[in-house]
Amino acid sequence: MTLEQRVIHAIARACHVAPSEITPSSTFEELGVDSLTGLQIVFELEEEFQISIPENVAASMRSVQDVIDRLGEVVGVANA
Repeated sequence: MTLEQRVIHAIARACHVAPSEITPSSTFEELGVDSLTGLQIVFELEEEFQISIPENVAASMRSVQDVIDRLGEVVGVANA
Protein backbone atom coordinates (compact mmCIF):
# COMPACT_ATOMS: atom_id res chain seq x y z
CA MET A 1 0.00 0.00 0.00
CA THR A 2 1.25 3.50 -0.77
CA LEU A 3 1.67 6.21 1.84
CA GLU A 4 -1.45 7.93 0.49
CA GLN A 5 -3.51 4.73 0.73
CA ARG A 6 -2.29 4.03 4.27
CA VAL A 7 -3.19 7.57 5.38
CA ILE A 8 -6.64 7.38 3.77
CA HIS A 9 -7.36 3.98 5.34
CA ALA A 10 -6.29 5.19 8.80
CA ILE A 11 -8.49 8.29 8.51
CA ALA A 12 -11.38 6.18 7.21
CA ARG A 13 -11.12 3.89 10.25
CA ALA A 14 -11.19 6.86 12.62
CA CYS A 15 -14.11 8.51 10.81
CA HIS A 16 -16.04 5.25 10.34
CA VAL A 17 -16.41 5.78 6.59
CA ALA A 18 -15.34 3.84 3.52
CA PRO A 19 -11.87 4.75 2.21
CA SER A 20 -13.50 5.44 -1.16
CA GLU A 21 -15.27 8.43 0.43
CA ILE A 22 -11.93 10.12 1.19
CA THR A 23 -9.57 11.77 -1.29
CA PRO A 24 -6.31 13.65 -0.72
CA SER A 25 -8.18 16.91 -1.26
CA SER A 26 -10.74 16.10 1.46
CA THR A 27 -10.60 18.51 4.38
CA PHE A 28 -11.33 17.45 7.92
CA GLU A 29 -14.16 19.97 7.94
CA GLU A 30 -15.74 18.26 4.91
CA LEU A 31 -15.39 14.92 6.68
CA GLY A 32 -17.14 16.28 9.77
CA VAL A 33 -14.10 15.77 11.99
CA ASP A 34 -14.55 17.16 15.50
CA SER A 35 -11.91 17.29 18.24
CA LEU A 36 -12.61 13.75 19.44
CA THR A 37 -12.43 12.31 15.92
CA GLY A 38 -9.28 14.34 15.36
CA LEU A 39 -7.67 12.58 18.31
CA GLN A 40 -8.77 9.23 16.96
CA ILE A 41 -7.20 10.08 13.60
CA VAL A 42 -3.92 10.87 15.36
CA PHE A 43 -4.07 7.55 17.26
CA GLU A 44 -4.78 5.63 14.05
CA LEU A 45 -1.90 7.32 12.23
CA GLU A 46 0.50 6.75 15.12
CA GLU A 47 -0.41 3.08 15.19
CA GLU A 48 -0.29 2.67 11.39
CA PHE A 49 3.14 4.30 11.04
CA GLN A 50 4.60 3.42 14.46
CA ILE A 51 5.44 7.07 15.16
CA SER A 52 4.52 9.74 17.69
CA ILE A 53 2.83 12.84 16.29
CA PRO A 54 3.45 15.99 18.37
CA GLU A 55 0.31 17.91 19.35
CA ASN A 56 1.38 21.07 17.50
CA VAL A 57 1.90 19.08 14.29
CA ALA A 58 -1.46 17.35 14.62
CA ALA A 59 -3.20 20.67 15.20
CA SER A 60 -1.71 22.13 12.02
CA MET A 61 -3.12 19.43 9.75
CA ARG A 62 -6.41 20.47 8.17
CA SER A 63 -6.74 18.10 5.21
CA VAL A 64 -5.84 14.61 4.10
CA GLN A 65 -3.14 16.10 1.85
CA ASP A 66 -1.62 17.89 4.88
CA VAL A 67 -1.32 14.53 6.62
CA ILE A 68 0.20 12.86 3.55
CA ASP A 69 2.73 15.67 3.15
CA ARG A 70 3.77 15.75 6.82
CA LEU A 71 4.03 11.97 7.13
CA GLY A 72 5.95 11.82 3.87
CA GLU A 73 8.55 14.10 5.45
CA VAL A 74 8.74 11.97 8.60
CA VAL A 75 8.78 8.62 6.80
CA GLY A 76 11.34 9.93 4.32
CA VAL A 77 13.62 11.08 7.14
CA ALA A 78 13.08 7.84 9.07
CA ASN A 79 14.01 5.76 6.03
CA ALA A 80 17.12 7.79 5.14
